[in-house]
Amino acid sequence: MVDIKIGSKRWHTKASEEYIDVEFEYDGKTIRWDIPIVYRRTGIDFSEATSGEIQKYIYDVFEKCNPKNWDSFRGEQKKFWDQRPGASITKSFFDVLISDFSWKSIQSDFPPNPNWARRVQDLKELGYTISTNTGMIDSITGKTCTHLLLVPLPRGGITGYEIWTPELRARIMILLESYDAFEGKRVRPETLLPDHKFPEIRWDESTRRDSLETLRDEEIRDDFQLINNQRNQQKREACRGCFQSGIRPYPLGIKYFYKGDESWPVAVPRKGKTAERGCIGCGWYDLQAWRNALNRVIKESDQKEA
Repeated sequence: MVDIKIGSKRWHTKASEEYIDVEFEYDGKTIRWDIPIVYRRTGIDFSEATSGEIQKYIYDVFEKCNPKNWDSFRGEQKKFWDQRPGASITKSFFDVLISDFSWKSIQSDFPPNPNWARRVQDLKELGYTISTNTGMIDSITGKTCTHLLLVPLPRGGITGYEIWTPELRARIMILLESYDAFEGKRVRPETLLPDHKFPEIRWDESTRRDSLETLRDEEIRDDFQLINNQRNQQKREACRGCFQSGIRPYPLGIKYFYKGDESWPVAVPRKGKTAERGCIGCGWYDLQAWRNALNRVIKESDQKEA
């Protein structure tokens, strides 16, 4: 008999993630976790799902996360990290999370690191499912602080997120000529990372591609731009705000859209591949197209004044 108790939902506003608390019992062992039901990194979105659909998903998670699968999961991850010898700082965080799949306190359980949020982001970008609770009590300090939980689902989750390989990253860098789309110039490639023009927060299950390795050069040019990590974080916040408010953002405080205006188009859905139409015209969506269009406006204005 499957022993599952499904409780209440909880929204993590900053990351635009939603969780549902569950209680799983395996052979007398009770596990209490928060399972993501809205988690863009793995394409999970049950925000408009029926209770039956959510229940089916939770049952799938129950089967995948059975403790009898933990040794196999750890073995697979060891092989993965053995191929990433340069990621020792991020791996030190991962090693804490994978130790027993319980909630871990940022204050007491992890190595001291002023940029721990970046380490968590790195793990999410590698396809791991990590639940976050900002209101838990640290059992050692007695103070409220952020806790993290690694849910032992396959990398990419049950539906899967588009996961990078070092080879693909290198290919994109070469094809896009290390051109920083925010700065508008070529820079050192090690300062850049590939950015999906269409923000992942608006993806649904049908948006994700099964493989990125077969992308054509034209698809890479259409779908990606290069920016540094700081700008990537800025864009992430801007797109999250747009998703939540329906008000489109603009870079550098320059309120210019080469198509549409600051309001999200009424006829365009909030999520899914067709939602990309609502991003066109926004500077964050395609920084180079925005720059080119703005420069044309400036040039035409100068010519009129001449």
